[in-house]
Amino acid sequence: MKKTEKKQGSAKTEVPLKSATSARTADAKWGKAVMSRGFVIVPSILLRAQGRLGLSGTQLAILLQLIDWWMDAGRHPWSSKETLAQRIGISERQLQRQVAALEIAGLVKRVEKITNHGKRPNSYDLSGLVLRLKALAPEFKAAAKANTDVEKKGGLGAKKAA
Repeated sequence: MKKTEKKQGSAKTEVPLKSATSARTADAKWGKAVMSRGFVIVPSILLRAQGRLGLSGTQLAILLQLIDWWMDAGRHPWSSKETLAQRIGISERQLQRQVAALEIAGLVKRVEKITNHGKRPNSYDLSGLVLRLKALAPEFKAAAKANTDVEKKGGLGAKKAA
């Protein structure tokens, strides 16, 4: 079923919209009241590679909070230390130490903002994290393919020919 159409020049081109199935599934899982407050897209590789990236639970929580504030690919997410620490349930000093560790790991870069009116909350450049996840993606894809191949050739006990 076509839900919308788009005009291109003088000719009309019908463009089907994506099904609302994913929205209904999210509502069924979490409830409409929860989903109405918004959601954030998190790459599964970030969660699955937490150990490989050397991320503590607190560091992962910080990254997830920053990702929640990352609305536009062209703009860095930003938050005050106070708000970020409160959301996670740690002190501002603990937050500073954990963000410093994320910087040393090359996953986050703090971007200090100073205006004519004084200091503003830091923004956080997540391009290091994005690059690391992109570098891991082919490996995760190959692992998924290998698991699929193993399943097709007799289950977990089957060995793939070398």
